Amino acid sequence: MYFPTSAARQLCTVPPLPDAKAEALLCIEPSPRKSLFCALTRSELTVWRVRPSAPLAHLARSETSLSKHGDNLAASWSPDGSRIVIQTTRPYLVLVTVEYVPEISAYHAPEIAQGVQRKFLAGPGEAQTLQSLSLAFEGVIRTEGNVISVLACKHYMLFSTASPPAIQRIPWPAYDDSDSGGRLVKKSFAGCNTWMLNEEELPWLVDPDVTVTEIQQPAAGVETWITSDGRVYLVRLQESKNSDSTSDEGDAIGFDETSFLQEGHSASRLEHQHHWQGTCVHHYEVPRWVQKSRQVERGNSERPAYVEPRRATRVAVNAKFSLIAIGTLSGNVEFAPFPISGNALQPEVVEVPNLFNRPRGEVLTMEWSSDGYVLAVGWQHGWAILSIGGRCLASNFGADGNLDKGRLQDVFMHGVRDLFWGPGNFELVVLPNPRPAKTDGQIFILPFAKSATTSQLSPDNTRYAFLQLDDRALVYRGADQPDMSVINPESDVWQHIKVPQPYLASNWPIRYSALSNDGRLIAVAGRRGLVHYSATSGRWKAFANFNQEQSFAVKGGLLWFHHVLIAAVEMAKSYQIRLYSRDLELSDQNVLYCEAIVSPVVILSLVDNSLLVYTADNMLSHYLIIPTSDAIRLHYCGSITFNGVIAAPSTVRVLSWMIPSAQKQFGDPADDLAVATVLLMVGGQLVLLRPRKAGSQEVKYDMQIFADRIEFCWIHLRGIGALENSLWGYDGRGLRVWLNALTMESPSSAPHRIKESVNIPLDFYPLSVLMDKGIIIGAEPELIARNNLPFVIFRQATSSHLFLHHILRVHLESGQVQEAVLLAAQYQNLVFFAHALEVLLHVIVESEEPGGYSSNAPLPAVIEFLDHFDVALDVVVGCARKTEVTRWRRLFNVVGSPQKLFEHPYATGYAQMCLSTGRLKTAGSYLLVLHNLEQLDENNEDVIRLLRSALDAQDWQLCRELLRFLHSIDDSGVTLRHALAETGLSVEELRP
Repeated sequence: MYFPTSAARQLCTVPPLPDAKAEALLCIEPSPRKSLFCALTRSELTVWRVRPSAPLAHLARSETSLSKHGDNLAASWSPDGSRIVIQTTRPYLVLVTVEYVPEISAYHAPEIAQGVQRKFLAGPGEAQTLQSLSLAFEGVIRTEGNVISVLACKHYMLFSTASPPAIQRIPWPAYDDSDSGGRLVKKSFAGCNTWMLNEEELPWLVDPDVTVTEIQQPAAGVETWITSDGRVYLVRLQESKNSDSTSDEGDAIGFDETSFLQEGHSASRLEHQHHWQGTCVHHYEVPRWVQKSRQVERGNSERPAYVEPRRATRVAVNAKFSLIAIGTLSGNVEFAPFPISGNALQPEVVEVPNLFNRPRGEVLTMEWSSDGYVLAVGWQHGWAILSIGGRCLASNFGADGNLDKGRLQDVFMHGVRDLFWGPGNFELVVLPNPRPAKTDGQIFILPFAKSATTSQLSPDNTRYAFLQLDDRALVYRGADQPDMSVINPESDVWQHIKVPQPYLASNWPIRYSALSNDGRLIAVAGRRGLVHYSATSGRWKAFANFNQEQSFAVKGGLLWFHHVLIAAVEMAKSYQIRLYSRDLELSDQNVLYCEAIVSPVVILSLVDNSLLVYTADNMLSHYLIIPTSDAIRLHYCGSITFNGVIAAPSTVRVLSWMIPSAQKQFGDPADDLAVATVLLMVGGQLVLLRPRKAGSQEVKYDMQIFADRIEFCWIHLRGIGALENSLWGYDGRGLRVWLNALTMESPSSAPHRIKESVNIPLDFYPLSVLMDKGIIIGAEPELIARNNLPFVIFRQATSSHLFLHHILRVHLESGQVQEAVLLAAQYQNLVFFAHALEVLLHVIVESEEPGGYSSNAPLPAVIEFLDHFDVALDVVVGCARKTEVTRWRRLFNVVGSPQKLFEHPYATGYAQMCLSTGRLKTAGSYLLVLHNLEQLDENNEDVIRLLRSALDAQDWQLCRELLRFLHSIDDSGVTLRHALAETGLSVEELRP
């Protein structure tokens, strides 16, 4: 779903200032909105703009400050972006204020004569001027003990110290000018708190004799701690209502229930009225020989005396998918679900392909993308992009290990120490390991292409493979091409559609993309406004009035209903659903219809002419789209709440439903919500809600859980044969298919799991299921690295996989021959239909154990199934020639004698023989089978009969092959001369 593309950009990291020092960067830290980032060296701080990538402000500390307060070590932004906290090597925190000066540009163009000035078009996100920033020292805070890690919160700074081992909290400096004649006077640091790491104050620590090496805040009100013994904790600071101190308020997604958090006591001063709650989410068993010894030696770089391979070095929490990623000292990355009360965590180690067995080192940095779909990981000797299902989408370990390190400029290929995702997740900013010989050009930006379903997982977006890039959209057009173009990896079947430059320059990054049902119409929405495109005319349409474009933002999604674009928008803190026509120019005057709603839209879904709107207040509303000859409108049918069913509305990513046919034909649309079966994907969990009436009006739902950690799903309400109402989900390893998923009956009212009907393993990432061609389309990354190039090139290659034989096998193993025939008949006109059946037969033959055949073996059912198709003879012999000879006797015991297949029909099999139907090449293939099974007669009459038929058909190529076959089975040439004499054929006739 995320693929690196083209080549990385390299930034000049030494500011062009006379007093700037060429020092190695220590870290890069993005601002809360990720429009800026700061780069920190030993003595200097530089604030950069992400797009366009340019430094805006530079601040250098004096030598006196460095010697007194210590060198820079790490930096953190305050949540409002107004301060940067610098951690130093001594017990001090340096506060830097960030003042924004929007009316002044950071750069001024030089005065150039009019005749020599050049006009450059602004790139994506480059239309706005580079506003100035002012960095100033606010002050220095002396801490009690050396600071290990700092977390800048809304109202205070939270940091851990080594000596004493504690967690400390200091509020931000407050100023008062009421009694100072207009001068700002700093107030005292009232409300400072200290919690010692011991069994009394934090009894939930597995080992209280530790320090906290890293503090993070993945969501408001919840933090993650990594302790020096390598364990990870989820913690929350619980405060009473009458407490004077104020904590950051807000409920974290997935942390609504705190029953899994154990309470800790407050500090010794009872007036604090607060305590910590926490639970260990990454635990390991220590060997007995070190259980009684201290695992941490203070003052020794916090390295444990016993080196545990599973010791955590980094942690990243994915609240959208309820997933915790933990990087370890051994280099492994473990995925663990959120803790549930009473259930033990079961972490999963993610496999990262390493063909050249290169060392990885420990995990140095990790970050989830803002949509939660992928995790970027940096090791001492590499990097990788991992999906939530554990699939490696890209890494440096696939590159040749013999690259010239001295020539290669892309030094991030040898290790990454820090990284973060840029706005829209189209770029990954990385800081490689330092090189002593080079202190400039230390930051690299990797561009990415991502599936449009990461922003909006709608059925139309999954019908075609649809990728988003920084400035364009890629649409897979292989579905409209001949069959062979689909399976040919060399075919260029991607259409590149550039988004208009003026729109992207002002509204980058792209947030939503929508494709129409026929793939001809595209809509794109960025930071503000929207534009749409028609593949028929090749033209984009955008707002002519810039103010109208900037007056709203798309929040909730885009959908196409024929030529009408449906958009959920936010405008001046109000929420609307707007309808635009592709045939009219974009303007406020040409809005076809506008429906006001009271809550932000989370997701839109379109099923036939029913528009489903799920909003942040946990309500599902149903609208009918009613077009007339001169207008179109939305008719409100009703709504239903999912309170008690969905805990966090913002995690819903897929919404669809199925209405019973009787309700469709005869029912009132206002009652559709009460009888509809609702399909949801909440986070990574795929669930089905079946309505059940309780009383006169109240509707309750029986929940069926299909799978957890599903990355994408495809819903086919109008599939082919048994594929109708099927559900396809990708879990990072393969496609899981539930046949007739939406029509299954619920055996009980309690939540229960439904096992998939088919599991299709894939070695690439799927992007679309071409139902009418029986093919899964996907992509896999490619990395091009050569010794004659100073950089590496990334691209994605198109891959395909036949799914027909997987579905047929399920039917045949269940004895459903007729259902398999009906399904296969829908695909028999495809060029590769015979190949799909051959793969099916080959899989069945290879799966049977030699000599251990049972009465329930599926091979007889497969042969009975093949009997219904004309290509059966070719399929059988094609499979035989690709199968071990030891399995032939089992195959032909079921199929029938190859002698009969060569010339005669057999009782349970095919009605015509190869020779009589003119399948001469097929008959020639059976000769090899007859020869290996020693069923050819001594006079080779079968070969001679086929040779005569080939002569009559003037198939000279087959004649030559038959003569070579006769010569191969008899080196003396007697058999060959006998055949020539019987057919009256001379060698001269066969010469070209």
